[in-house]
Amino acid sequence: MAKTKPGKKDLDSYTIKGTNKVVKGTALFPVQFVSFLSYYSAATLFSMREGGTVVCDCVLLRPSESDKPPYVARVEKIEADHRNNVRVKVRWYYRPEESMGGRRQFHGAKELFLSDHYDVQSAHTIEGKCVVHSFKNYTKLENVGAEDYFCRFEYKAATGAFTPDRVAVYCKCEMPYNPDDLMVQCDGCKD
Repeated sequence: MAKTKPGKKDLDSYTIKGTNKVVKGTALFPVQFVSFLSYYSAATLFSMREGGTVVCDCVLLRPSESDKPPYVARVEKIEADHRNNVRVKVRWYYRPEESMGGRRQFHGAKELFLSDHYDVQSAHTIEGKCVVHSFKNYTKLENVGAEDYFCRFEYKAATGAFTPDRVAVYCKCEMPYNPDDLMVQCDGCKD
């Protein structure tokens, strides 16, 4: 008779190898608590999801090629198998140059697109934690650190479609705001 393999167990967190940094996965909270967070705007600390799921951390993952920048992903779930091999289910962020449309003039250097692309990776590929801010919160930062990024679009990897499909413009030339450029007057405007 064949032996059945023991199942996987969900973990609340994982300590990044060689550091004291802890990555947190998803946590389920009662709907009342989620409503409380939303009401008091503390939800900006978390990514909120329907059904009371709060996702806590974004991470930098080691690329296969050492000359490439680290990949950025949002941790959806952390689990260990019967041998205690820890794996993370992630939702990928894409850089503009990785999207079908490519990088455009208004994309910021630290801009990412939250994709509908999910994957499972070994937790050993995590290099560190990062923060992916909303566009609004990113533009309010006094100092942008190496681990600070921002996202203003969701991206469907298979179709190349963006949500929202339009972005606010801030200038007579009708170019969207690039937070890396001081937009007192753009090159196309003379007033």
